Amino acid sequence: MSLPLFKDKKIVLGVCGGIAAYKAASLVRLLIKEQASVQVIMTAEATQFITPLTLSTLSKNPVLIDYYDPKTGVWNNHVDLGLSADFILIAPATANSIAKLANGICDNLLTATYLSAKCPVFIAPAMDLDMWKHAATKHNIALLRAYGNTIIPPGNGELASGLIGPGRLPEPEEIIAFLADKLADSQPLKGKKALVTAGPTYEAIDPVRFIGNHSSGKMGYAIAASLQKLGAEVILVSGPTALAAPDQVTFIPVRTAKEMFDTCQHYFNSVHIAVMSAAVADYTPKVVAKEKIKKKETDFTIELQKTVDILATLGQQKTANQTLVGFALETHNELQNAKDKLIKKNADFIVLNSMQDKGAGFGSDTNKITVISRQQEIRAFTLKSKKEVAKDICNLIVQHQQSL
Repeated sequence: MSLPLFKDKKIVLGVCGGIAAYKAASLVRLLIKEQASVQVIMTAEATQFITPLTLSTLSKNPVLIDYYDPKTGVWNNHVDLGLSADFILIAPATANSIAKLANGICDNLLTATYLSAKCPVFIAPAMDLDMWKHAATKHNIALLRAYGNTIIPPGNGELASGLIGPGRLPEPEEIIAFLADKLADSQPLKGKKALVTAGPTYEAIDPVRFIGNHSSGKMGYAIAASLQKLGAEVILVSGPTALAAPDQVTFIPVRTAKEMFDTCQHYFNSVHIAVMSAAVADYTPKVVAKEKIKKKETDFTIELQKTVDILATLGQQKTANQTLVGFALETHNELQNAKDKLIKKNADFIVLNSMQDKGAGFGSDTNKITVISRQQEIRAFTLKSKKEVAKDICNLIVQHQQSL
């Protein structure tokens, strides 16, 4: 089992009313241990087998049962629950709930959330032997599979009735292992290597002063984390920031444009994906003073020279199996400048940020982007968190890699 598969995943755990509901406590505990965020939704019948207090304590989230809590006035929005989940796990899924899910019967919060979901759904049946073997149950299971859901096969053993055979809910450890295998198989960038640059560069003037910019690195770090979650082996080359390196990412800190260029040159030939999101200095001082420059003269001139254009250099070296993404932060004539940059740098995508867009650009937790492809396709996205923007960019990268 691998932690990154579950870390920060938003999981809706549906618990239905059968004796196997007691296993939900261990299942929640294991998912929390794997650093997932777990939202439990119980059917009313499930509360007869295990208390909501137990599962809310373990999940660190209130357990949801009904659409509406008359005591607090809180409306539990099934649409938000379904759309925000990374995946839904229904365990145990009783014969009754399976029939509802298969036939679109929407009479409780869990079934309504299921019908609103766009994410993968895993269903772990648990029932007595004769119920599992009944033609109606077999038909419903076939329907659920046809809808694209994944059925976690029930285990064999002694059942609550005393019968022996299939119908047992697998042990929580077995369910976690099953999920881990499926999630690993579904990672579209598994086996790929990615290089990401982030943050500013600092070009020294003297031992205490430098030329820099306001880049926080948040966008690049979010892209690195998103690529890693999609299965890529990620190298993050970052200028100075206040951010912690994402988990499971190879982190290489640099300071200057030259250090960033040299590091990118070292790794570029070995990667399938390169995302150049760093705000690299265009110019650097020709001479760096060895001692602090004293404030003496009214006017002071620093002679600058161009830095090596990292994106353009990598664009010249790019091979047919690589995806190269560049960024353009513009203040005027934004779209045309970004199109020109795409061609000059030989990139596959240019991500355009406009300084005119409120909530976008340096320092903020949100961003608004327009992506231009090599084929001159233009995709404009709304203002989103940088984590969500990273997902949009990475989805385009996945599509491009799959087309190669």
